[in-house]
Amino acid sequence: MDKEKLMEILKIALSRGGDFADIYIEKRFTNRVSCEDNKIEKIVSGEDVGAGIRIISGESNIYASTNKVTEVGLKELAKEIASNLPESEKMRKKNFSFSSNPKSSTGSRTNIIHKIEKPPSEVPIEEKIRLVLLGNRIAREVDRDKIKQVSISYADTTMDITIANLSLSSKYGVVNDNQVEEKRIYTTYLVSVVAQEGEIIQTGYEPLGGLVGFELFDKYDVKKIAREAAERAVKILFAQKAPSGEMTVVLTSTAGGTMIHEAIGHSLEADSVQKKVSPAYMGMLGKRVTSELITVVDDPTIPNYRGSFHFDDEGTPAQKTILLERGMLRNYLYDRFTAQKDGTKSTGNGRRESYHHQPIPRMSNTYILPGESQPEEIIRSVNKGFLVKKMGGGQVNTANGDFVFEVEEGYEIVNGKVGEMLRGATLIGNGPEVLNSIIMVGSDLGFNIGTCGKDGQWVPVTDGQPTIRIKKLTIGGTHMKSTLH
Repeated sequence: MDKEKLMEILKIALSRGGDFADIYIEKRFTNRVSCEDNKIEKIVSGEDVGAGIRIISGESNIYASTNKVTEVGLKELAKEIASNLPESEKMRKKNFSFSSNPKSSTGSRTNIIHKIEKPPSEVPIEEKIRLVLLGNRIAREVDRDKIKQVSISYADTTMDITIANLSLSSKYGVVNDNQVEEKRIYTTYLVSVVAQEGEIIQTGYEPLGGLVGFELFDKYDVKKIAREAAERAVKILFAQKAPSGEMTVVLTSTAGGTMIHEAIGHSLEADSVQKKVSPAYMGMLGKRVTSELITVVDDPTIPNYRGSFHFDDEGTPAQKTILLERGMLRNYLYDRFTAQKDGTKSTGNGRRESYHHQPIPRMSNTYILPGESQPEEIIRSVNKGFLVKKMGGGQVNTANGDFVFEVEEGYEIVNGKVGEMLRGATLIGNGPEVLNSIIMVGSDLGFNIGTCGKDGQWVPVTDGQPTIRIKKLTIGGTHMKSTLH
């Protein structure tokens, strides 16, 4: 559907009032291959096509979607949405005329950053099956007695997206229109291993993926990924139980950025601030909210990372946003609707799971910038403490910042050296307090991929951090209490 037809549809959506309308059209094709119980469990391929239309009018935000992606179907949807505008909004704009020869902008363009070298659609399904079975075999060979379950999942998704929007200014009689197109290709390979010794059961997990094609497997060895997950699951079986109490904690760069994502990332999404569920950061722009060693950015322009894109799901070009700069709060993450409320511009963080959903402010690739300390120096600085090499799952209360995170791989630190492996640990604390108690930041940087859930929507993200030393954090363990410093 060409731009002229899309603009006619948006004009229908705004014919009875409104400030802004957009249309999001998506064609998605997905392949999945999974292995359970030593055999290929599922091979699934499917296509989904649909579109959503939205009107923003003052404080109103109206959205509807359809799988009838035809000119007639979309015009019907536009009429339906227009009829649902509040009467006050209809009256406010009822005299706007489209025949005033409005000015029109040109479409947005951007350089191709996230290049795809090997589209998965060109790779035979037999090769995808081979990689899944290979990971299963390698993981089980680590310890055929203790490894009880191996789950390998491969997926590739190709999305063709078209976004068009129309913005009206009745004050100046100006219409600004825009249309962008983007192809997004995601490829993932996930390994999950369960090991058991007596009554003790432990897991190992390794994810691999990005906004990338099948060249992912030229860069990363699936045998290495599968072996690491399996070896970790088996090794933890024989680890000592973690102590509980307050102690110095060192998070390595391999732990990924789960802490920064959950402890502060969601709290800096503009809708959370506007709904007053992020009290620690409300009205704090330009003020110090964390340790001055901390600078946090959100950057979807990093080539081929899982949270990357060329345009967000409102058609705003991707851009790097500095959230915290040496402890000072510099910005929130905005989509168009929340930006309009605050009288500012979108940061290009309007994201949605699919055409069934309207965009909301979401993180992309969020991470702490490296500091000046060597990682080894940070560990040596700790007399007694706890080292986290890999984080597990967790949860956070964005209203107050309290969190609980599982530790998948952790070790004791004794006299500045890494000691025995510990199991069963959780990190318990408060986001704002922890970020203020970071006293060393490493010169390294590591990333982990994930899928972030919010308001019933799931989007691909990447989180990252350097090695950091936290002065004091509560460890929930299964051992007798002790206090380490």
